Amino acid sequence: MSDTEASKPSLDPMSARPLYMQLADVIAGKIASGELAPDRPIPSENHLADEYGVARLTARRAAQELRERGLIITVRGKGSFVVERPADDTPKAGE
Repeated sequence: MSDTEASKPSLDPMSARPLYMQLADVIAGKIASGELAPDRPIPSENHLADEYGVARLTARRAAQELRERGLIITVRGKGSFVVERPADDTPKAGE
């Protein structure tokens, strides 16, 4: 088992939480940690499906979920990209 396989979060098909939501949470975590940088592409649906052992439709639904959360934007013919976020998007005390 390689380091990437050991560190890759696994999805639980027996969970009540849908696989697409689990996959979206994994990708959202990578965005939050900075592993997937703003204005950079996320892996393609086919790559995500292969990497996590899910159907391509599941990967597509995960991407839709991330778009709905405002974390990625999809450009037709180019792919999906992490949205640019302000350095500090939380309101400061007293504002």
